[in-house]
Order: sequence, then C-alpha cells, then structure tokens
Amino acid sequence: MKKIIFGLAFLVAIASESSAQDPNFSQFFSSPLTLNPALTGKFDGVYRVAGNYRNQWPTINNAFTTMTASVDFGVLKNHIPEFDQFGIGIMAFSDKSGNGVLQNNFAALSMAYHKGLDENGYHQIGAGFQTTFVQKRLDVTKVVFEDQLTPLGFTGVTSEIFSNNQVNVKYLDVNAGVFYNGSTNGYNNFYLGASMYHINRPKESFQGGNFVLNSRTTIQAGGKIPVGPYNFFHFAANHSMQAKAHNTMIGGAYAMNLNANEENPTTVYFGSWYRFGDAVIPYVGLEFGELHVGVSYDVNTSSLKPASNVRGGGEISLIYIKKPVDPNAKKLNCPKF
Repeated sequence: MKKIIFGLAFLVAIASESSAQDPNFSQFFSSPLTLNPALTGKFDGVYRVAGNYRNQWPTINNAFTTMTASVDFGVLKNHIPEFDQFGIGIMAFSDKSGNGVLQNNFAALSMAYHKGLDENGYHQIGAGFQTTFVQKRLDVTKVVFEDQLTPLGFTGVTSEIFSNNQVNVKYLDVNAGVFYNGSTNGYNNFYLGASMYHINRPKESFQGGNFVLNSRTTIQAGGKIPVGPYNFFHFAANHSMQAKAHNTMIGGAYAMNLNANEENPTTVYFGSWYRFGDAVIPYVGLEFGELHVGVSYDVNTSSLKPASNVRGGGEISLIYIKKPVDPNAKKLNCPKF
C-alpha cells in the first residue's frame, strides 16, 4: 500500500489530536470487565449483566462508536471461605472508527479470586486474569485513495489490490489486574486497583510488519461516603498510560435515595467527571430494583472544539445485578459504582 489512504489519515489525525489510547468509556465505573479483570465477580448478587454504548465525536462522520456487553457471576460459593469470592466472566466488545472503516471486535474470558482479609468481610484483596481474542478488519470499500482523484473529485477507480491478510488481523491478548476494597463500618467503602493490558504485546499490522502493540497500565481509585441516613456521595478516578499517551479522569456523583429504603432503594444520581485536557462530562443515573442506568455526555473542551462543535459524545450504561432469593445469603462488601 504505497499510496495514501485518506480515510485512515483522517483517523490518525484525530488520534494524534486527542492522545487516544485503547477504546474506553467515560463511565469507566460502569464497565467493570473493561476497567480491570480483577473486578470479575466483584459484586453483591447472583450474577451481573453490564452493557455500554458510546458515540464519540458524531459530528465528525461518527468518528468512534464503541459498545460492550458482559456477564459475570460467582462460582463455588459453598466451597470457599464465607467472605471470599471466585468470579468468572465473559465479555464482547466492538469498536468502529471512521464510520466503520476500521472495525475492532473482541471476545474475552476472565476470572478473579477475591480473598477476605478480616472476620467481618470489610476488607478484600483480589487478582484477576483475562484472555481476549481480537479481530480487526479494514473495510477498504469505505476509504478513498489518491489515484481516485479526478477533476470531478474522487470519482475514479483505484488500482490498489488487497489480500485478505492485509485487511484482517487476528491475535490473542492477555490482561491482568489486582484490586483492593475496604470499609471502616460496613456503610462507607473505598477501593484501589491497577490493571495491565496487552501484557504479551501482540503484533498488530495490516501490512505484515513487526509493529508491537504497547502495553496499557491503568490505576483506578474511589469510594462512597454516607451523607445522612440514606444518601451517599460516590467518587472515582482513573488514570491510564499507553506509550506516550495519558488519560486521566476524576469526578463524583451524589446519590439521593427517593424511597428511604436501604435494602431496595430507588436512587437518583447527579454528578460530573472531568477528562483532563479533553472534556467535562455531566452524568445522571437511576437505580431501581436490580437495575442501574446511567447517561453521560462529553462536552469537548480541547483544541478539537471547532471540528466537534463542542460535541464530544453521548454514552449510556446499564448494569443489572440479580439479587439472591435467600434473604439470609452472605453479603459481600463490594464497591458501589
């Protein structure tokens, strides 16, 4: 491929401007299996289903659309100590760039073990691993080549010929993480975690070269603080590093219990996050029964504002946690996002 692919050049320009890394969500706290493999099974319930959808910079020809769905659950609960948790999870992840020019599809299997550190179950530490099958495809029917330029515009026919290996990339990826959470009284909660992605540094190239994917390291921290008898303030931060790119987010949300019910609350969340050098992200959430829905919107503040019209992108998240049928089932002290 000696000639310039203008569609890909546009994507590279966007990535350079935004210091882009791997696909990620503004509501990182609502996408547990993409945040840290050690969060697999880290919830209080029978199983958890999570889904996220993001459309970033829609004014720039749908520059990036990202979606994921996952399910995880605890296993061997009757064969491990009371406050331990052994979790297994599966995840599907899809990311499309440049209105579908580049399509990334992932299928992942993860597992984690969380060890209780005290007799009350207030403190746990865990480690998790994740293996991912990755398929990346370049749709050459949606890009424009230099030799298609005519006096009437890009109306000519390209002479470029592609083999299947030049438009498809497949490989296995390995990720891992550690996670600690604790509480002083069973009502508050705080956590600290770290994860690393692309540990095996797989080769990734459409031209068959030796381009090696850089490892990405993330650090996350946060917690919740009671405000009155039923309400809470949640805060969370996430920092990731990949090659020379850095991505830092910090913020929080106030959780208002509308029915004064501690066991089965109806809660509204109001908050905001900030991605340094890029966007302010207002957030609204609603929790009722076993379902938690969140909506956020990136208000672009970077130098890309003229192209994006300050429209960074909308995002929606959904988490469903099936509660135990037995009211006397053991309760785990888990982070509440």
